[in-house]
Amino acid sequence: MPRIARRPLLGGLAALAAPRPGWAQGTPPANELRLGALFPLTGSLALLGDESFRGLELAAEERNAAGGLLARPIRLVKGDAAGADQAVSELRRLQGVEKVAAGFGTCASHLGFAASQAAELLGFPYFELGAIADTITERGFRTLFRLCPRASDFARDSVAVIPDALAAAWSTPPEVLRIAILHEEGTYGQAVSGAQEAQLKARGLNQVERIAYPARSVDLSPLLQRLRAVGADVVLHTGYQNDIVLFYRGMKEAGWRPRMVIGAGAGYSLTDTARSIGPEFDGTLDVDFPQFAVNEALAPGAQGFAELYKRRYGSDPRSGHSLANYVGARLVLDAVQRAAGLERDKLRAALLATDVAEGTTPNGWGARFDEKGQNLRARPFLAQWQGGKLVTVAPAEAAVAPLRPVMSAPG
Repeated sequence: MPRIARRPLLGGLAALAAPRPGWAQGTPPANELRLGALFPLTGSLALLGDESFRGLELAAEERNAAGGLLARPIRLVKGDAAGADQAVSELRRLQGVEKVAAGFGTCASHLGFAASQAAELLGFPYFELGAIADTITERGFRTLFRLCPRASDFARDSVAVIPDALAAAWSTPPEVLRIAILHEEGTYGQAVSGAQEAQLKARGLNQVERIAYPARSVDLSPLLQRLRAVGADVVLHTGYQNDIVLFYRGMKEAGWRPRMVIGAGAGYSLTDTARSIGPEFDGTLDVDFPQFAVNEALAPGAQGFAELYKRRYGSDPRSGHSLANYVGARLVLDAVQRAAGLERDKLRAALLATDVAEGTTPNGWGARFDEKGQNLRARPFLAQWQGGKLVTVAPAEAAVAPLRPVMSAPG
């Protein structure tokens, strides 16, 4: 199968810096190509939704600066997926009233699961850029393609660091360590924690507790008491920003914490989370989409994207989710151009023919889709908060700092 050439990031940056075509200013032209952008823009996930949208927006602006898609300017039409029901109604509105030709979203598993099902019923191309639950791509859908890794990938890497790095650093046999799983009870938390439990069992590690809680919880102190009672050495936590902040504040108030917390996903990588928690967050590990402190030999263009982001929005990126959405959207737009349109079967064939090697995009991902629409060349990296910065510590080829096997003492 021929390999699909990757457009260099620097070319994209140059295109964005160049004068825009006349249609990029003023009234949108009649031939614009309308694409849906379905993200949580209000509610507790709004920060992550906006960060994810920005990556898609930069990919669309890059394409427009280079002449458009299919010789037509892209116009992104937003839909607010603040909840699963709203994700469905907004997707239907985008496809019907707004007449968008395809949809992108959503950054959260419960939203992506619902939206992709609605898109399939409508025969509407839908591209998931950030939701990770394995079940999203396990339903045999024909209109769905996911650009990011799966929850099982997050689980594999979050568990592996315990015997592969922490046990040795602590001079402790891995099977002696007491490991607890803590997770929000929704689709996202269930997906990651279930796969983590299976990984722990397969590796013969000692799971002492698994605790689920509502993401809208306002007090996690009873859960902390349970974790403390079982003497958890390691806590594997899958949660959103608000409950992560509650978790760390609770540990500070209790004057207790495990030897290590390993987070999974965006809540643990948002700079706003670290800012809200403060120095106590230092040392925390996080398995997530590749972040910006990464070896550019594996992720060529990561810093170029960060600089572009800062020029466009006036601040540093808030997490690697903007970068992941940019990379994913760019891969899709390239496939649409090769398919010469958005006709379902031709577009599906173009996506299935995509063959982009890992280590050739700004976050290190490549692209090769299976029949379920899952990108098999997207993987999470392991990062750690060190001195207020989230730095990549594994895999070795992506790392810019060694893993530190200690967390900050509770304040």
